[in-house]
Amino acid sequence: MTREGDRYTIRPGRASDATELVRLHAAVQLQAGTGGQPHPGIAAWVDGLLAGHPSVAPDDFLVAEELATGRPVASLVGLRQDWSLAGVRLPVVQVELVGTAPEHRGNRLTDRLLAALHERCAADGVPVQVIEGIPHFYRRFGYHYALANGGASTVPAAALPAAERGGPDDAPGVMTVDPATVANTEALAGIDRQLADGEALVCPRDAALWRHEIGGRAPADLVRRVVAVLRHGGDVRGYLVHGARLSDAGELTVFAAACQRPADWQQAAATMHAYLGRVGQQYAATADRPFVAVRPVLDANHPLVRLGPPGVPRRPGAWYARTGDPVDLLARLRPLLHRRWQAADLRWPEPALVIDMYGRAARLEFTDGELTAVTAARPAVSPSTDPGTHAAIPPDALLQLALGHRTLPEVLDAWPDCLLRDHLTEHFLTVAFPQVPVRVWPRN
Repeated sequence: MTREGDRYTIRPGRASDATELVRLHAAVQLQAGTGGQPHPGIAAWVDGLLAGHPSVAPDDFLVAEELATGRPVASLVGLRQDWSLAGVRLPVVQVELVGTAPEHRGNRLTDRLLAALHERCAADGVPVQVIEGIPHFYRRFGYHYALANGGASTVPAAALPAAERGGPDDAPGVMTVDPATVANTEALAGIDRQLADGEALVCPRDAALWRHEIGGRAPADLVRRVVAVLRHGGDVRGYLVHGARLSDAGELTVFAAACQRPADWQQAAATMHAYLGRVGQQYAATADRPFVAVRPVLDANHPLVRLGPPGVPRRPGAWYARTGDPVDLLARLRPLLHRRWQAADLRWPEPALVIDMYGRAARLEFTDGELTAVTAARPAVSPSTDPGTHAAIPPDALLQLALGHRTLPEVLDAWPDCLLRDHLTEHFLTVAFPQVPVRVWPRN
């Protein structure tokens, strides 16, 4: 993608870019923590993405190349993954490593890289893009805080239970937590398949991705995590994913926790917290800081949090999210909407329900009261007065509804330009879009 008289071209990454991309990102990411020196954790992460990550290829990077030198001077990567929303597969691209060399800033290269990424997602049928980043900045590119992130209390180290074992690891009734091995990958993938059929928004991993998380990352990789398995006798019953080192604040971060059987959580929560206490003390013994607390990047209602020791409350954060085609997003969620209305014994009395999004519109088609299709419709000139429009919902509000971040009453309270034709429409859409737990640990 080159413009006449341009200094740059935007192109897909190549395997031959590896050295330059490692150097670029190590020099521009997280510089506040390195005093302006290249960041070794970033370097190892980028190198791993380009040379062995099971779901990333070099052309998942997008590069701004300076034509005069042929060198990459800005870049980002779109990490492809499949999430699951209450059992419905949802293709997602997570945007990471957005960076520009200092001497090339001010040329709108981030704008152009994101535009190229969004065009690629549209062509490939990826309805959702997500990113963590600078507060407010990515709103310029159509992103909105539409996914909950965190909110669990931080547990002081002193509040963690003592490590107790009721007998040998294979004794009846005893649960233990131990570092995972590659031999556990099929069991872990099986747990994730089960979680994907639940009601939460999750990012399931197959055996190859679990193998990579357990043993495929370099020790210096910034996003390397430690995977541990919850055992009951010889069976793998769950998992726990935590940081590979203490944070600068002396906290041990928890990224994911799961149990195959919900009934196990009461015992599992105590066992997992005792394990985290042991790991935190081990890390402190080799670090230049004390172990202060466990910080779960989980929602406040996660069973590990709800059944664990009390802690210091934290304000929830959020991911930025974007959809270039909200009609396609609703079409992908059609089986879920059908299931929710069916479970509530609701049948729509008209042939269609039209949702206008101020520039786009979706037509939800019904047969005998049951949802059968979602298609694009011509948007109304004035949705608030158009007799064929049942709901007018701003696109950022619809994204939050679709992903389960906000309920319809919350959207009606926050968006005055969210309009509903009648109480029946309000009831149907309230049932269609409940709030859902976000249990996403992305594949970065």
